[in-house]
Amino acid sequence: MPDRCAMLRRLLPLILILPMAACTAWDGRMNSLGAQRASTPGASGQDSSAEGLYAQGMEALTAERYQRAVELFDMVEREHPYSTFATNAKLMSAYGEYMRNRYTEALGSLDRFIQLHPAHRDIAYAYYLRALSHYEQINDIQRDQRTTELAMAALQDVSNRFPNTPYARDARLKMDLARDHLAGREMTIGRFYQTRRLHTAAIGRFRRVVDEYQTTNHVPEALHRLTELYLTMGLVDEARRTATVLGHNYPGSPWYQDSYALLVDGAEGTESNRPGFVRRVIGSIF
Repeated sequence: MPDRCAMLRRLLPLILILPMAACTAWDGRMNSLGAQRASTPGASGQDSSAEGLYAQGMEALTAERYQRAVELFDMVEREHPYSTFATNAKLMSAYGEYMRNRYTEALGSLDRFIQLHPAHRDIAYAYYLRALSHYEQINDIQRDQRTTELAMAALQDVSNRFPNTPYARDARLKMDLARDHLAGREMTIGRFYQTRRLHTAAIGRFRRVVDEYQTTNHVPEALHRLTELYLTMGLVDEARRTATVLGHNYPGSPWYQDSYALLVDGAEGTESNRPGFVRRVIGSIF
């Protein structure tokens, strides 16, 4: 969580400033709010005005008391729905839920905020936080990847809507990581099919990695696995073409060395145990 907090704090927008001219300016650091407590209305915890409740919510965020912060921001919206603080409180409540790892609640709040306030000055941050709420729920590659697909779509939305913002830059980075995750899932399934000798199904998975996830680091292995499978099925020319593509694009890859070893007598691969049953089939092909 420390890395995640640091990123969010760097990108947290100006909604952290109390939206009143009488309030002091925020210098961009969460902990700087502590210096304002003495002069901020509501810091004593006894002010039930919209401004006071909002200030108390900010203090709770600063102290990482996220549940209390959410309660206070929700109170602002509930008791002072027409105040200038209520709109910002909705977004800060979602932020608090996100920091509590309550992503479903955060997404609900953010979807409502986006629907009700599409022209808000911090709408970019709302979309970004919505994308992160999906991204944080990405499962390991052994499980269903619906959450990864939702994260990808939400991150792409941020990149498309706000291309020249820090949110978009971070979204594009996370998209690369999510794309690699999806490719890893395809590789896992493909390997499973390969070990079960379901060659056509395995080829479909590995080809998808090559065709749809070309920028990921799984492509070299996918090409090697395709080479193995084609050889196993007796498709020697197709295996050679695939190995050629692998060698042209990844000449120094250990996976190319392994593919080369399958196709050239006397060549050695990087790991003797990788090909498995494929090597037993090669003798009947050549």
